[in-house]
Amino acid sequence: MQVQMINKPLLEAKGFTVKMAMNLYEARAEVSREMPSLIILDIHLPDGNGLDFLRELRQTSMIPVIALTNDKEERDIVKGLASGCDDYIPKPYTFPILLARIEALLRRVAHIPHTIEKGKFVFDMNGNSVSFNGEELAIRKREFDVLYFFAQHENKILSAEQIYEQVWKQKMIGDNKALKNAIYDLRESIKGTGYIIASAYGKGYVFQREI
Repeated sequence: MQVQMINKPLLEAKGFTVKMAMNLYEARAEVSREMPSLIILDIHLPDGNGLDFLRELRQTSMIPVIALTNDKEERDIVKGLASGCDDYIPKPYTFPILLARIEALLRRVAHIPHTIEKGKFVFDMNGNSVSFNGEELAIRKREFDVLYFFAQHENKILSAEQIYEQVWKQKMIGDNKALKNAIYDLRESIKGTGYIIASAYGKGYVFQREI
């Protein structure tokens, strides 16, 4: 997730809020705090391949992504499109090209509802909101990510480590209170839906229909 430093003030002058991430570690931290409206992703990053990050991202979000590729490297383009990027720009590129691609992609996705249905749950992947039977649940972003992961694995035991690594994008160290708090709040949010998050003692949690 990398915009050349020279482009940051130019984009800000056009009214965009720009956050920089110079490697995968910083990118994961940024999106865990707040999901942006669009990501410009450099495929070649100092601590890994940007396509790995894109594949992770696509498990929980349909946020628009523009990939930056090396000039004439067809393999990068094909892999990027297969991994879920919405557009690509070969390097080197000019700022007018970058701006035009950003504006065109934002116009295009503005008319596409990125929703995913899991039973009676409907997840708005752009707005980080979820509804059940047409009623929107009062839910925060972190709870949204946890619930979406649960909904993908209904009736399966998920360990605390699995959930934490998927949602927080990092290893869980110790008895993590953040995960426990998120699950406590989520249990309150889904009351009345007919679903519960049951504890499988010593193993983790199970998202299932209420018996």
